[in-house]
Amino acid sequence: MSRNSSARSRRGLLSAGAALLAGVALLATQAAGSVSAAPSHRHHHHGPEPKPTVVLVHGAFADASSWNGVIKRLKREGYPVIAPANPLRGLGSDADYLAGVLKTVKGPVVLAGHSYGGSVISEAAEGNPNVKALVYVAAFIPEKGESALELTNKFPGSTLPPTTSPSQYPLPGGGAGTELTIKQDKFRAQFAADVPAQTAELMAVTQRPVAVSALEEKATGAAWKAIPSYALVTTEDKNIPAAALRFMAERAHARTVETRASHAVTVSRPQTVSDLITRAAKATSH
Repeated sequence: MSRNSSARSRRGLLSAGAALLAGVALLATQAAGSVSAAPSHRHHHHGPEPKPTVVLVHGAFADASSWNGVIKRLKREGYPVIAPANPLRGLGSDADYLAGVLKTVKGPVVLAGHSYGGSVISEAAEGNPNVKALVYVAAFIPEKGESALELTNKFPGSTLPPTTSPSQYPLPGGGAGTELTIKQDKFRAQFAADVPAQTAELMAVTQRPVAVSALEEKATGAAWKAIPSYALVTTEDKNIPAAALRFMAERAHARTVETRASHAVTVSRPQTVSDLITRAAKATSH
């Protein structure tokens, strides 16, 4: 083969290779264009509605761990759960604290309160459109202008006062306030008669004291007037008389369940409590 014909052959091969590479690049560009132009179906897929977050608020003489049995059952059902510490220092300030917690939660909320926690959720939920249901568990459901202490004394039957022990604590602006705890040797009979003795003993030691002023402070909010409410009445309650619990539930037009339990129903009957909360949660999606 001559030198000229060999050079022409190499040029031909190079031209063919360049054309092949250009063709591959063109195909890749067209493929990418067709992929980007293809309509996305992911945005049109509607899965199940996300479950509401359940926020659990404890009351006086308890702490957030009193919800543990309820939390376990709610988590098993797939609900996100938060159980913040209730300061128990004053109704207005406690409600402000809880309202701040609620602002951190995205999406719908089912708000449950036990005992004095009912007063706190009634006030904290006002003006929050994310709160879709209120669940009162052996809890106060105050009207504006009512205090927890006033509602307890509205009907006979509470044996709480003689079992409590007062003590002083310093107030931020100076002076002293009075707080109450239940005497440890009286705790089980008064607060948790249907709870195993060993558990009740731990609860007595870890109880959170409540400021007397918090129980005396009058409610300024009544969110139950605008938000669907549920109530659990404990018929063996020695802290809040069952008659008072029924009165408040009826006044709030709450969907009500009664159970033979002590005031510590979140510990002794966690399934009953979680059933009512999930009932409230399921109703929010209709």
